[in-house]
Amino acid sequence: MTIRTATSIGFTAVLFWSLLALLTAATGRIPPFQLAAMTFLVGGLVGATTWIRRPEGMKALRQKPVVWALGLGGLFGYHALYFAALRLAPPAESGLINYLWPLLIVLFSSFLPGERLRRAHVVGALLGFAGVVVLIAGRGPLDARAEYVPGYLCAFVAAFVWSGYSVLSRRFGEVPTDAVAGFCLVTAALSLVCHWLFETTVWPESGMQWLALLALGLGPVGAAFYVWDIGMKRGDIRLLGVASYATPVLSTLLLVLAGYAPASLTLALSCGLIVLGALVATLTPRSRRG
Repeated sequence: MTIRTATSIGFTAVLFWSLLALLTAATGRIPPFQLAAMTFLVGGLVGATTWIRRPEGMKALRQKPVVWALGLGGLFGYHALYFAALRLAPPAESGLINYLWPLLIVLFSSFLPGERLRRAHVVGALLGFAGVVVLIAGRGPLDARAEYVPGYLCAFVAAFVWSGYSVLSRRFGEVPTDAVAGFCLVTAALSLVCHWLFETTVWPESGMQWLALLALGLGPVGAAFYVWDIGMKRGDIRLLGVASYATPVLSTLLLVLAGYAPASLTLALSCGLIVLGALVATLTPRSRRG
């Protein structure tokens, strides 16, 4: 598989994640950990069902503890911290802080063997982050009250957890993507425990909500993690980091089209900054590995 192909596969995760807000809204009022438990179960089964015709895929679950720690830290750890941030602080501000992770991926990639961080990558990532700032600030004044600091810290740590998981996946490139199915299934179990401890069960109230939940598990909380794993291990990790800033813009565009949010000039400006950032990041020579 070429770097370009792996990068293209990895970018489909961004497209899947752009559906996350829309599909989550369509599931109704299901509590976060319950929703995570249900969707990660579906996501894990997405990979596990392929083992019916590929029994050898199950061997991917035989990994060292450090690999399991990385996988569960990335999937369960990130989502637990992000859910905590949303509970303890306003979602707009938490989302803005959390969206440091694409920039961190670009910066952390410079520590990988054979990778070289170029100025264009950093500039592209900063333009992308500026686009997210414009998008979120356009929704109203940001709230920086001291009582929200714990939530903001959770969002900040979550950004480091997800970027760390993504970049460190490259160091374990020999681990098959089949292992992601195991990470998803255990994440579902851990989320279920957290649901029992902290939440009250709320079931979907209609067939459309059940379909939205299934779609979440198949795409944004399922296939997305498998293709992201391929992109991080074999693709252009810096370009994928910059391209990830397209997620909130595409997500907002879909909410606008679905009638959940209004169109605005800030959305157009944000989109322009993120596209410009991606273009700047691509106008750079390939790494020596490419």
